[in-house]
Amino acid sequence: MSLLHNFLFNVYPYICLAVFLMGSLARFDRDQYTWKSDSSQMLRARQLRWGSNLFHGGILFLFFGHLFGQLTPHAVYEVFITAAQKQVFAVVAGGIAGAICFVGLTMLLHRRLFDPRIRLTSHRTDLAVLIILWVQLALGMATLPSSLQHASDPRTMIVLAEYLQGIATFRPDASLIVGVQWHYLVHMVLGMTIFLLFPFSRLVHIWSGFASIAYLFRPYQVVRSRRLNVPAGQNLPRSAR
Repeated sequence: MSLLHNFLFNVYPYICLAVFLMGSLARFDRDQYTWKSDSSQMLRARQLRWGSNLFHGGILFLFFGHLFGQLTPHAVYEVFITAAQKQVFAVVAGGIAGAICFVGLTMLLHRRLFDPRIRLTSHRTDLAVLIILWVQLALGMATLPSSLQHASDPRTMIVLAEYLQGIATFRPDASLIVGVQWHYLVHMVLGMTIFLLFPFSRLVHIWSGFASIAYLFRPYQVVRSRRLNVPAGQNLPRSAR
């Protein structure tokens, strides 16, 4: 195992996670006025509406699919589904969601790059993140054929899941993925890099999206009318009616 492989898959994930968490907290504390998605919805509204809906719907499915699909131990789901069946389901469902997300992101990237007015209001980091997301999705779609081939022998997918579970439980073991096909490794490194760039881009508004779920559990606001004690026979001023 080379030093570069050891750094990328044993050390780099924790650098990205530390910057992701601490950077998000620091930005919220110091630059709250920049904590937004910088909407340009007045320009090319129709393309934005289609692209945004397709992208957000697809990326949410892919995010939670990767989160639960990779971090759920094999012993938990093997009672209900075999590893081969899980692999086929992941390829089919992920392929559909990935295609939807890819179309939406392509529309958003085209809109931001080729409309001069929108491009002038775009930050370099935001463009970089969009391009990295596009490459990441393209690479993920390119892995689908080999992932489908692994359905008959899902050992590679199980090894990747064990490695990611080791990262999540602070027991990294980069030796597990030595010899894994290069596109899976690049896909993981790009995914880590997105977390690294997260606090410095408009992606921070995702935190607000998840935080808005708390509104579902807020107690109702009690609003009471204010009664004015007015002597009998006296009319209220017009401003108090």
